[in-house]
Amino acid sequence: MERELKINTADSFKEKLWIGIPVVLLVSLLTVLIYNHYTEFSWNGFVEGFNEEFLVFFAIGVFAQLVDGTLGMGYGATSTSFLLAYGVPPVVSSTAVHVSEMFTTGASALSHHRFGNINKKLTKHLLIPGVLGSITGAYLLSDVINGDVIKPFIAVYMIILAVVIIRKALKKTIVKKKTKRLGALAVFGGFMDSVGGGGWGPIVTSTLLGRGRNPRYTIGSVNAAEFAISFASGITFMLFGGIHGWQVIIGLILGGVISAPLAAYLVNKIKRKPMMVAVGILIILLSLKTLSKLL
Repeated sequence: MERELKINTADSFKEKLWIGIPVVLLVSLLTVLIYNHYTEFSWNGFVEGFNEEFLVFFAIGVFAQLVDGTLGMGYGATSTSFLLAYGVPPVVSSTAVHVSEMFTTGASALSHHRFGNINKKLTKHLLIPGVLGSITGAYLLSDVINGDVIKPFIAVYMIILAVVIIRKALKKTIVKKKTKRLGALAVFGGFMDSVGGGGWGPIVTSTLLGRGRNPRYTIGSVNAAEFAISFASGITFMLFGGIHGWQVIIGLILGGVISAPLAAYLVNKIKRKPMMVAVGILIILLSLKTLSKLL
């Protein structure tokens, strides 16, 4: 009886950690941001920031999080495609997406935990390799790679991601296979997510779903791991590139946090294939628009 009580206590503590760690990290991050950047804000600036552009970024945040939370992919690809098409520079776009994702993926992870959508073993396998890949990619984009030079390549990369999403949606039969090299998959997904402003979901989620894994637990687990990946890349962007585009960041955060619980609830309620095709086509159109401006 005493042993059983100890086991239950340990399990209860572990359960609390799944909620406590994201909450503590988010509160700490918010405190640091307010402390370090409070001079950049004033009441007049705050009021003036709530203009038409802010509403655009807010709407992008809502839509991107609904896509990501229900499909397990697409937040970075969707929001980056919209931001680039709207004229936001790549470094500002990628920084804004990843700083906002630190909050939106935290809200998403908590929501998926609340609805029982997380396979903890899978999440643990993805965490550390994904974090290492995301830190490397964020450092290169912040301190080594010229954002203007790679802008057309990012747009092409987004088109490739969109094709991957559509291809997975149109696949009729999926034979369940054992997923090998989870670590390598997570490193590549984290790296491409940081450099391209998106890709963790389309690369990792689509691969796992393509191997026949349960959609509910795959989406919940990949979303939970994405919190750590986004947190790592966001901190790296802050350290090496600074933070730019507060209006974009706040708009994306508010939109994403508000829609995260709804997305987690809808994960088993919507028809995935038609939505995946629609999102893929939308990303292709936005990326083509970005390319047309550059060529």
